[in-house]
Amino acid sequence: MLFQCASVVKGVRAGEIMHQKKFFAFVNYDVCEPRKCDPDRGICAAAKACEHKVLKQIDGPFEPPMVFQDLCQACWDCVEACPLNAVEMKHIN
Repeated sequence: MLFQCASVVKGVRAGEIMHQKKFFAFVNYDVCEPRKCDPDRGICAAAKACEHKVLKQIDGPFEPPMVFQDLCQACWDCVEACPLNAVEMKHIN
């Protein structure tokens, strides 16, 4: 059993078993303006739509959201919710 575990760990380190993420959400901060999503509360529509809580307005209302790319599920909910088209999916190799 120990030999099998060692083989799995070796394979993961070599990238044989671990699947790499191919897409993640990306916020264009030149376009993103939460004030335009919600003039009264400054809540970003994309962050609000993210069920995985990957986009968060860490600096508070009226501030653009940060993306926790390692947690992104690439579900596209944020992209579809953004009225300014400030959020898109980026492909990584």
